Amino acid sequence: MVAKKTAVTKLNIEQLKASIVNEVESRRRQLMELSLKIHSHPELAFKEVKAAEWLTDYLSNNGFAVEKGICDLPTAFRASYGQGKPVVAFLAEYDALPKLGHACGHNIIGTSAVGAGVAAKLAANRYGGTVQVIGTPAEELYGGKILMAEKGAFDGLDVAMLVHPARRNAAATRLLACQNLNVEFFGQASHAAARPEEGINALEAMIQSFNGINSLRQHIKPTARVHGIITDGGKIANIVPDHSAGDFIVRAEDDEYLDELKSRVMSCFVGAALATGARLETKWDDIRYAPLRNNMTLARLFRKNLASRGRKVVLDDPGVSFGSSDMGNVSQIVPAIHPSIAITHVDVLLHSPQFALVSASESGVCAMLESAEAMAMTAAEVLADPALATKIRKEFERSRKAVEAEEEAE
Repeated sequence: MVAKKTAVTKLNIEQLKASIVNEVESRRRQLMELSLKIHSHPELAFKEVKAAEWLTDYLSNNGFAVEKGICDLPTAFRASYGQGKPVVAFLAEYDALPKLGHACGHNIIGTSAVGAGVAAKLAANRYGGTVQVIGTPAEELYGGKILMAEKGAFDGLDVAMLVHPARRNAAATRLLACQNLNVEFFGQASHAAARPEEGINALEAMIQSFNGINSLRQHIKPTARVHGIITDGGKIANIVPDHSAGDFIVRAEDDEYLDELKSRVMSCFVGAALATGARLETKWDDIRYAPLRNNMTLARLFRKNLASRGRKVVLDDPGVSFGSSDMGNVSQIVPAIHPSIAITHVDVLLHSPQFALVSASESGVCAMLESAEAMAMTAAEVLADPALATKIRKEFERSRKAVEAEEEAE
């Protein structure tokens, strides 16, 4: 009798998944137009007024209760459908990059989250539980999810997910911990030809810092990253620069090594200040991106569902790092995944003008729709099976306890 019940349940879920695919496909034109509209009106961090309005309008028109301006962020939102547990959330991103527009494909991320939310209503209607779409602004420049997490935006969720456009299909993604550093050197201006000996060259201090960091790169872990730009290097060539400034990012696979690397990077600036006589001022940003903690139970479900759409999907590629995202901070407090989906297989890089073009292409639209389908199907499995939701939570708790044990041992 139990076996018969299990077989019927599996059959029902597969039928529901087919209905979810049909639901998304029936909305192909609506979702495509929404994605392309966001793409053609790129908005920077915390200024995503149009994108947030378009996304919330779509959700509201499809039966979701929408809260705008949550967490004291005008372009953040929460849209909810259903009630009770489990609570499954699709996270929407919709901010663009300065001068590059949607070169990270956030028009795809935001629209696929909305599409998944509307399709997952079918599962909530049948099995109960709550479906949410949470709008998270400013992923690119300020880590909006970090601010939202501090205000409890993700408390009470059982699952959180989003799918990022990329050049490969992967159910689990590596995201590095990172923190930004703002640096200034203050020197002494003088005539570069008549009185160079009276000057203190702040630009030279910055250049020496870069040289020190370049030497340091030989002796850090291969997955770690240090990169930066000079934002002020002087005014004219015949005046010794009395001020220089730069922005730097330090990344590592875990928080422990990030702290170690931050100290070593800081030594490069301190050494340059001592060598040149320039005064050094530094400030680490308050926002710190955490590494991603992939929930592999959830990732395996997603892999199976995305593969059912005809894609070859790897579970994880430990040799590939994917930069950093504030989704890492979400994954520290709720079971989460941040899969990637290929919108191109040619050598097109993220954060490039070429990737911005692909994000509005036919392949980008297909990836957006299939992301929505795979996420909604994954949500349906979680909503249908309380034991599965428990398994996902237990893996998350084991992972968290393991990290805490490592920290205590240190």
